[in-house]
Amino acid sequence: MGDKGGDNHSEVTDFILVGIRVRPELHSLLFLLFLIIYGMVLLGNLSMIGIIVTDPRLNAPTYFFLGNLSVIDLSYSTVTVPKAMVNILSQKKTISFAAMAYDRFITICNPLLYSVRMSRSVCIQLVAGSYLCGWVSSILQISVTFSMSFCASRVIDHFYCDSNPTEKISCSNVFMNKMVSLSLAVLIILPTIVVIVVSYMYIVSTVLQIRSSEGRKKAFSTCSSHLGVVSLLYGTVSFVYLTPPNNAELRKVASVCYILFTPMLNPLIYSLRNKDVKDAVKKVLWKKKILL
Repeated sequence: MGDKGGDNHSEVTDFILVGIRVRPELHSLLFLLFLIIYGMVLLGNLSMIGIIVTDPRLNAPTYFFLGNLSVIDLSYSTVTVPKAMVNILSQKKTISFAAMAYDRFITICNPLLYSVRMSRSVCIQLVAGSYLCGWVSSILQISVTFSMSFCASRVIDHFYCDSNPTEKISCSNVFMNKMVSLSLAVLIILPTIVVIVVSYMYIVSTVLQIRSSEGRKKAFSTCSSHLGVVSLLYGTVSFVYLTPPNNAELRKVASVCYILFTPMLNPLIYSLRNKDVKDAVKKVLWKKKILL
């Protein structure tokens, strides 16, 4: 691509991540907030993976998908949050070109699909397809990112290497980069939202046919929790990737929601409220009590 910087072009080997702009006296509080939430992400998702892998009763397709969701949530948070936490307390807020590539590459889409009549092979194919879509998306993003030239500025106004703030500091023509990013966002986000909306329309229709008011209340309670997390995820993702990049700080807050809060909530909403999972947790705790 053409270089807009002309003679000012120089090779960039690292970048500076601005992070979330807060007053210096609030840095420790922000670090503590990130630490607590990230700790809950690790505890919740690692616990879910361990329970699903070790308990033979959790062999249904839903737990296969939930286990993969936990792996993706862990990957998505771990590739960005530890570096963001270090930068909060550090004077040197740099990230290398190689680390930036890994940061972008690990971004994997995480649709959660389930049907009680799915065979094991169908489940594996669906999960493999989801991973493949995410990896293809990441590879395309990396390719167009490495096609850019960086000249005078190397300051990225974000706490991780997202596409919009990275494109802002490039001295190349980034029209193709913006088209690729927008196209991938539309192709990944919008169809998934349509599937979720249609699914919940069927769910609500089915729940309304339940004769017992207690049964309807319990079903709607579960659905509302699920829908709340899904709305938080896709609402913030849509805001970040499908709207004009006007308010940088607001977009950072939205990014925190889907990088930290949804991975923290997913084990609680999708799994730890589930009777089979709670029984499995009790079984593990009982074994440890006996051993002690």
